[in-house]
Amino acid sequence: MSNELAAPPPEHERPWEELIGALEADDAAKIAELVDALTSEEARRAFSRLSSDDQQRVVAALSPEQAAELLESLPEAQAVDLLGEMDPETAADIVEQLPDNIGADLLQEMDEVDSEAVLAELDDADEADHLRELTGYPWDSAGGLMTEAFAAFSVTHSVGQVLQELSENAEDYSDLDVQYVYAVSDLGELRGVLRLRDLVLTPRLRKIEDIMIKEPASVQALDDLPKLVGIFNERDYLGLPVLNEAGIIQGVISREAVNDAAAEHLAEDYLHASGIVGGEELRSMPMKDRALRRLSWLAPNIILNLVAASVIAMYEDTIQAVIALAVFLPIVSDMSGCSGNQAVAVSIRELTLGLIRPSEFIRVVWKEGILGLINGLVLGILLGSIAAIWKSNVWLGLVIGSALWLNTILSVLLGGLVPLLLKRFKIDPALASGPILTTCTDMCGFFLVLNLASVVLAKLA
Repeated sequence: MSNELAAPPPEHERPWEELIGALEADDAAKIAELVDALTSEEARRAFSRLSSDDQQRVVAALSPEQAAELLESLPEAQAVDLLGEMDPETAADIVEQLPDNIGADLLQEMDEVDSEAVLAELDDADEADHLRELTGYPWDSAGGLMTEAFAAFSVTHSVGQVLQELSENAEDYSDLDVQYVYAVSDLGELRGVLRLRDLVLTPRLRKIEDIMIKEPASVQALDDLPKLVGIFNERDYLGLPVLNEAGIIQGVISREAVNDAAAEHLAEDYLHASGIVGGEELRSMPMKDRALRRLSWLAPNIILNLVAASVIAMYEDTIQAVIALAVFLPIVSDMSGCSGNQAVAVSIRELTLGLIRPSEFIRVVWKEGILGLINGLVLGILLGSIAAIWKSNVWLGLVIGSALWLNTILSVLLGGLVPLLLKRFKIDPALASGPILTTCTDMCGFFLVLNLASVVLAKLA
């Protein structure tokens, strides 16, 4: 017998094939067994390869508990689509098994009629009302990001009573990552916060009211993400209590939840800037929906590009006289566009994180203007030198270098300012900044190159 250690079982390389086989055999028990054996990553990968109908059939073969666990591991957009395709009673059975915050997030993303139909099927009317309340919070607000699991005790408790209750219910509290204990009134109003170390090191007979931090820092349930990011950036909080308008504690929001939400905002902004509109897109979605999402941005872009191309048509004679200009036109516009996109990204990020307001134009002009002067000069010298050496014509180098320098200054100013202007007019800056910047930098780049070339045309020919 070999003494070699047994090799670990291989991970599921193509888990969707096993699921398809079980679906073809109509073997519900096998489907449940396969799903139960998948890791979260494998489940996401497998479902991305299944058709919408097969996804529904897999979920239908699972118990509500299993289905809820599966939906937790899937991308939100996919989980929402699955719930939306189910009959309300089945969807309600699954929602009942989900943590309240996750269930509320999915219901919030569903069509309002479908969401209400699911809530109407919940067995517990109080639970339905609670989920309705949670879906009323924007997903990126304190109420939408908070967890409702926290340790709170009456302000009249003694230290010994709190420690005893924590000890007796240690299994329940172990999942909460308890580092703070909250003192509340009989109505649930926040009165103070206690650190665990203070509880442990204090005589058991003392009232928690005597040692708690009074008037602790907190946030309101409707506080938005920029405000939350600012609060957590200013102070090194691990978490903060979330209060409603009456001062009653609703939950606790963690630094990690705020950071994750900020990262998700940046990811959405990137998708918008890339022309992916209408929400999150996955390749498992119907082809028609994906095509329409992208075309809604690409089709109008034809008009914007025709505007930029019209500048070239105005200087057709200049291009025919100096063919080399045609080589450098796209380089000048592209290099300037890249510089402008960098400025767009910084402005959108600062707006998202609450580091800048839409009215702070002067700050952006100053910061980006200096940067544009420096980078434009360096890039202009580099490209102008290449043009001069290639065609043995200093004047060509001056035309190309000057055009790139001026267009870079213009593009970073536009890139920095356009998101602020759009935000001020309630337009999504991530979606609209790109097309505006691209059209302007192309049009101005073409105009600068061709206009400067026309001025010194005799020295270029």
